[in-house]
Amino acid sequence: MQNILLITSTRIGDAIINSGVLRYLVDTRPGARFTIACGPLAAPLFAAVPRLERVIVMSKKKAGAHWFDLWRATVGQKWDLVVDLRCSATAWALLAKERRILQQTSAPIHKVAEAARVLGIDTVPDPKIYLSDAAREKAAELLPEGAPVLAICPSASMPYKVWPGTRFAELVKRLIAPGGAMAGARVAIFGGPGDEVAAAPIHAILPDAGLLDFTGQLGLMEVAACLQRARLFIGNDSGLMHMAAAMKTPTLGLFGPSDERRYGPYGAHCAIVRGAAGFAEIDAAFADRRQHPDSLLLDLEVDAANEAATALLQRT
Repeated sequence: MQNILLITSTRIGDAIINSGVLRYLVDTRPGARFTIACGPLAAPLFAAVPRLERVIVMSKKKAGAHWFDLWRATVGQKWDLVVDLRCSATAWALLAKERRILQQTSAPIHKVAEAARVLGIDTVPDPKIYLSDAAREKAAELLPEGAPVLAICPSASMPYKVWPGTRFAELVKRLIAPGGAMAGARVAIFGGPGDEVAAAPIHAILPDAGLLDFTGQLGLMEVAACLQRARLFIGNDSGLMHMAAAMKTPTLGLFGPSDERRYGPYGAHCAIVRGAAGFAEIDAAFADRRQHPDSLLLDLEVDAANEAATALLQRT
């Protein structure tokens, strides 16, 4: 039996982007048991990984003390393989037969492909979230068979990544209206605790649409299971966008101040749409955008998003 330690991301989206590495190891090392170190937000994503030994939750501490905590929790084990996707020095301080440490690049390649390089393989394994039976059952209860589901996530981690809620509402209205690309669809809204504000304009503009609002009500694995049941997902650049893509749901990402070459939803079943301004133009104009309090997707019109959603539905 092999013992493998995977050190992965703190953020939900990054952990999902990197999950193809874990998928490859699960598939190619059938006798291995896995210990996964990650941040508290991402930890629930790994609860159903096959042959899971344990999940070590790394809560950030001052002066990088969380890295010492990780070393202390893992130094007593002899590891067959340590894969470090956080580019830390931890792997070198552990007893391991083999070490693989990610070398990040500024080249415009997708982060999924960048992560796969750590394995030294020619293929790029798709991201994967392993679902529990309980999560599947909960999703089937919340979204039973019936009219197709349009899943949306109108929030994001930073305000500059958020498309205005009024435009989200107008897009949904067009898609589910008679003659729309998803006429008669059920609309399910997803987001984390505190994201209710982003969903408010959609409720205000579509009070009679029978919206299914799960914002802040579900665990990550339950959200993933629900997204798997959707016909289409539309969302800002966020962890849930990457989650929908990982669940093989047709996914339309709304982009502005993010580089879709590196962070777009991954897979042939995905697409992105942006306004007239390309990433380079926005990046040059708003180099300090982390401090920007408003949306940088204001040039993305509803017409363009509707056309992109319709085209994606037609080819998936």
